[in-house]
Amino acid sequence: MLLRRWGPGARRAAGRLDARLPLSEGGGLLRKAFPDHWSFFLGELALYSFVVLLVTGVWLTLFFHPSMTEVVYDGSYRPLDGVRVSEAYRSTLHISFDVRGGLLIRQLHHWAALVFLAAIGTHLLRVFFTGAFRRPRELNWMIGVTLFLLALAEGFAGYSLPDDLLSGTGLRIAQGIMLSVPVVGTYVSMFAFGGEFPGHDLIPRLYALHILLLPGLLLALVSLHLILVFHLKHTQWAGRGPTERNVVGKPMVPQFTARSGGLFFMVCGVLTLLAGLAQINPVWVYGPYRPDTVSTGSQPDWYVGFLEGALRLVPPWETAVAGHTVMWNVLLPAVVLPLALFAVLYAYPFLEARFTADRGEHHLCDRPRDVPVRTGLGTAAICFYGVLLAAGGNDVIAHTFRISLNALTWFFRIALLVLPPLALLVTRAVCLALREADLERLTEGEETGEIRQTITGGYEEPSLPLDDERRYVLKAYGVLSERDSADGPED
Repeated sequence: MLLRRWGPGARRAAGRLDARLPLSEGGGLLRKAFPDHWSFFLGELALYSFVVLLVTGVWLTLFFHPSMTEVVYDGSYRPLDGVRVSEAYRSTLHISFDVRGGLLIRQLHHWAALVFLAAIGTHLLRVFFTGAFRRPRELNWMIGVTLFLLALAEGFAGYSLPDDLLSGTGLRIAQGIMLSVPVVGTYVSMFAFGGEFPGHDLIPRLYALHILLLPGLLLALVSLHLILVFHLKHTQWAGRGPTERNVVGKPMVPQFTARSGGLFFMVCGVLTLLAGLAQINPVWVYGPYRPDTVSTGSQPDWYVGFLEGALRLVPPWETAVAGHTVMWNVLLPAVVLPLALFAVLYAYPFLEARFTADRGEHHLCDRPRDVPVRTGLGTAAICFYGVLLAAGGNDVIAHTFRISLNALTWFFRIALLVLPPLALLVTRAVCLALREADLERLTEGEETGEIRQTITGGYEEPSLPLDDERRYVLKAYGVLSERDSADGPED
């Protein structure tokens, strides 16, 4: 159809290309439909942030020197003139002050990393709350969780490269976490650092991970993720037209491509504005890393802040077993907790399918209110994460608001045990109440907000019946004329 609109010359050129490339097979791909809803652009937000990361990262590699060899700083930043620093730190200052546009690109890279991780996390939450991880998309969910895990490792590796006091403190904590592993912890630390901390091998090793191994894995998994999205079809919201057997939306070319391209330029523009106007990671203020110094009020980037909070909340528990001291206050929050968290994330699609006995394929999104248990679990997990993230800054909070640090720590410990179950119960009750409100609107109509006096002197509020489209959507989501069970459709 598209070739008929072209001229004879264009058709001949297309024919020659088609003999060498699969152009004709790609015609259907260009007309692939994409549902039109804002929440589906969260994944693209992560993708375009990743593109910005790759472009700026390639530029930064031209000027960064991943070496821990000590040199005397003699650059433009006079407060550090004559101070002995590593080559990695000096090259970071060189990029920031002596390379034209260097500080802009470095901050653009850092902001893009934060947005990249935030977009992946938000995208995973959207997939979780709408049930888009169910059969046949379990593998794509696991790929998404793996992408998030690799992005965490990539962010931490890049964060540590400047060898400043703040990132060095983070590496010191990472070494303590390695040492907490029973029996093999010392060997793991010696292998990672190439000897005693801090050694001279870690920055070159992190650099290789940051620019080669981890980006390569991310690129491969992003490609596989997109291939599966195209193969399995996109999930969509219920309504007139969308069913479990079709996809209703805008074709890839030209409507979806135009909107997605606009989003790409918006992402680039907003990140550039942040890089130019909002200072981030001013390593010259922190100074070079020294093993005997810790920066006051040091905080990691937000994506590992929950680990910092967990480390601060666990009491100083130790156990001596067969001549080995097990540091539970480090092992539990920094090793066991992350492993358990990601194990649950990987297994959740299969656990839900088992407990709900739901083995069918699903291509329509759930409304969170229609699955109160899942929504409650997700809200409890967010609450759990939020408490840990806040606890990671308990010293800053206590100093700012002049609160007792010990009292604040105990508050966070209690909140970590109380708030998540409470959030689960409250969220479940809200979901059931929203279901009841949907049922009332379906059977009795929608309130108009007008109060009228009846002939007998009483008052009544007239209601209007829902339009056909809204009635169709509510019925599609199982809001029927009979009452839902007290546990909702999921229990």
